[in-house]
Amino acid sequence: MPKPSHLRITNSEPAPTARDAALSAGGAAVESTPTPGKRRRFTAAEKLRIVRAAAACTERGGVEALLRREGIYSSHLAAWRKQLALRGTQGLVAQKPGRKPQLDAKDRRIAELEKHAAQLQAKLELAGKLIALQKKAAVILGIDFAGDDES
Repeated sequence: MPKPSHLRITNSEPAPTARDAALSAGGAAVESTPTPGKRRRFTAAEKLRIVRAAAACTERGGVEALLRREGIYSSHLAAWRKQLALRGTQGLVAQKPGRKPQLDAKDRRIAELEKHAAQLQAKLELAGKLIALQKKAAVILGIDFAGDDES
């Protein structure tokens, strides 16, 4: 464990000046950005709106200005364009993050039923072998089961 220090920790950031306050109050020099640590989620409608707005940009630097205004990267726009081209507007709908499950509910149910059928098949084979064994024991002991059915 480190020893306590008698040194005083000071804030290394300079105090805001009147000039900085004036610039931020007017909003000319301050650019709004999303708060760090928060993941932004875009709806399909927002993605479609941005892709269409990017397609409508004809001036030089128009797409870059749109990206800055929306606060997104060009890779987002490229991915959304690709999704739109491959799957249409349904491709822009947000998908569940992470790996896709190897088996969906239908496949899990089929596997469960196949396992149950295999267990029942094994029980049936065992029952057949037991019946064959009982018949052999009855022949050896000379017991006649056919006569019991008639009484």
